[in-house]
Amino acid sequence: MHDFSEITPVLHQLADLCLRNSSIDPQDYVRYDVKRGLRDVNGNGVVAGLTEISEINSKRMIDGKLTPIEGELFYRGYAIEDIVRDFTENRRFGFEETAFLLMFGQLPNEEQLKAFNEQLGRYRSLPTNFIRDVIMKAPSRDIMNSLARGILTMASYDSDPDNISLPNVVRQCVDLLSIMPLLAAYSYQAYSYKEGQSLYLHAPRPELSTAENILTLLRPDGDYTALEAHVLDLCLVLHAEHGGGNNSTFTTHVVTSSGTDTYSCMAAALASLKGPKHGGANIKVSQMFADMKEKVKNWQDEGQIADYLRGLLNKQNFDQSGLIYGMGHAIYTVSDPRARVLKGFVEQLSTEKGLHEEFDLYCAVERLAPQIIAEERNIYKGVSANVDFYSGFVYGMLNIPAELYTPLFAIARTAGWSAHRMEELINMNKIIRPAYVAVQPRGKYVPLSKRK
Repeated sequence: MHDFSEITPVLHQLADLCLRNSSIDPQDYVRYDVKRGLRDVNGNGVVAGLTEISEINSKRMIDGKLTPIEGELFYRGYAIEDIVRDFTENRRFGFEETAFLLMFGQLPNEEQLKAFNEQLGRYRSLPTNFIRDVIMKAPSRDIMNSLARGILTMASYDSDPDNISLPNVVRQCVDLLSIMPLLAAYSYQAYSYKEGQSLYLHAPRPELSTAENILTLLRPDGDYTALEAHVLDLCLVLHAEHGGGNNSTFTTHVVTSSGTDTYSCMAAALASLKGPKHGGANIKVSQMFADMKEKVKNWQDEGQIADYLRGLLNKQNFDQSGLIYGMGHAIYTVSDPRARVLKGFVEQLSTEKGLHEEFDLYCAVERLAPQIIAEERNIYKGVSANVDFYSGFVYGMLNIPAELYTPLFAIARTAGWSAHRMEELINMNKIIRPAYVAVQPRGKYVPLSKRK
């Protein structure tokens, strides 16, 4: 049996050929006016579609001038602050209600929400022997890959997997929304068992919310506090959707437009979210702060904190990337509304956990980093903390392993992906197929016997 990870000399040679024959002159992108990354020279996204699902704003026309504003996020036209305020003030869980809003386009009444929660509870189970036959075999440290494998395998248990009629897709999406926490939690438990840890496989409880079930499935004793469950629920709400142009959501539209099945579509979205430029930022934030806590001896000394941040930008600290992780966003400049909403709840959880000093350190970095980035990088467009800045801290306080940070994002975003898949199916009339300009010069074909 060969080593699948071995890169042989032949493979090195093939990689060199690929590099030599596939590298495009950067000036060609300018010459042909190519919008690399589907963005113009100012970083604005190229309009590729229409959506009614969500909207993000960071600028507004004021006195005839496009002016940066506090970031805004709307789900189906409702401000995220209003959505969160209602369910938090009434001490109810909001993710299921938010998923209903995103997927079906309106706020549910009490009867609709009760029926939806009951449907999720009924679906929250895996096929017989699925854990043994799929999840426990060849467990992976990369839970995102395990999730994708689990979702694709679920197609084999579906009696009508390729039917893309709306009622059937609704069934599939609701089913996946229900079982994603199970696939993630059991995949992690299988990996932990492989690494020599005890194996805990708790059964889901249909009467519990998604957030409560996640904590129940992950913890040996299945116990949690009300605040823990509500803060995790809030994180799921804030990660459920973020405009139609982010990479994984655009992937959902592209793949759906081909007419493929729901399982393949969701696996493709997962593959996109897995990329460190998209879904893995909160892990980097947590790792960066762990390094900071070791090197900054006095967490109350803003001078020491500032020196560490300058070291990050000058590629002297942490991973020498030159980045302060969790700071800045492609759209938001003045503030990320998700970070604003989350911050107060992070403070409450840090108080419950006795980690208020760590919270104060996060606040200091959030306050100092924009000024230091402006000084060191001569960037004045505005930089603020994004949602990943605090979400990793939350997951750490909840004792959620780092391997599950991005899968938690995926569990939440399943609601948004489902909404966009259904929107694409309803309005689809053409496969999404952007144009590429061929710049390879033509050559004269040489027979094999005459090639050098």
